[in-house]
Amino acid sequence: MARRTTYRHLITRRGLTYSLALCLLILGLGGLGFWLVEPDVHSFSDGLWLAFTTAATVGYGDLVPTTMLSRGFAVVVVLLGLAVLSLVTASVAAMLVENEERQMEGDLLHELSALRAEVQNLRSEVRALQPRQRPPTT
Repeated sequence: MARRTTYRHLITRRGLTYSLALCLLILGLGGLGFWLVEPDVHSFSDGLWLAFTTAATVGYGDLVPTTMLSRGFAVVVVLLGLAVLSLVTASVAAMLVENEERQMEGDLLHELSALRAEVQNLRSEVRALQPRQRPPTT
């Protein structure tokens, strides 16, 4: 059971790592794309800002896509951004749930051990109270 827990722990950690890496990749490519296709974006950092506000669907309005090409690119960034940010959120939630499950599992195993010891004691008491049986005579 410990191996399964460790494996699940690695999957959730890796899932978060992969999701964050994918998020950074999308933001980086989105920033580069906006820098190339949007005439109002004059630097890569402005492109990153526009990619972030677009992917997060914040849209502060300080930088906006103005051409049809950059608006179409914004649609792609929004769709990818929502998907990847959802993955990151799901990975964090899975890690929190896993920690809670691990705590509950430990509590249940502790209770099970206590119940087994109690049953063992009760069996011993019952054996002590039972009269000694004689073997049947034939």
